[in-house]
Amino acid sequence: MPGMIESIADLAANIHAINQRAVCEYAPLVEAILRSRSQDKCHIERTLDGMLDFCGCEPVLQLYRRLCRHYWDIDLTATAFYVEAYRKVWDAEEEEK
Repeated sequence: MPGMIESIADLAANIHAINQRAVCEYAPLVEAILRSRSQDKCHIERTLDGMLDFCGCEPVLQLYRRLCRHYWDIDLTATAFYVEAYRKVWDAEEEEK
């Protein structure tokens, strides 16, 4: 049993490290898009696609939301798709209740 507890603790630490890495990687991308008021749909969508897997991490979720707010004025339909994608992936537990 102690080995299993250590394995779970290691797994949790690795997940935390990966999430922190995602914050470090995506924060500058999102900030650059927002600062430049980029209209580049492909770049914005690639960034949102990449961040979706990490939205269980609160700082990444905040970046995702900020980028969605920016994208809303550029492409309402695409932004709605990304909001729904987030809900399907991360709000699934709420829907099951």
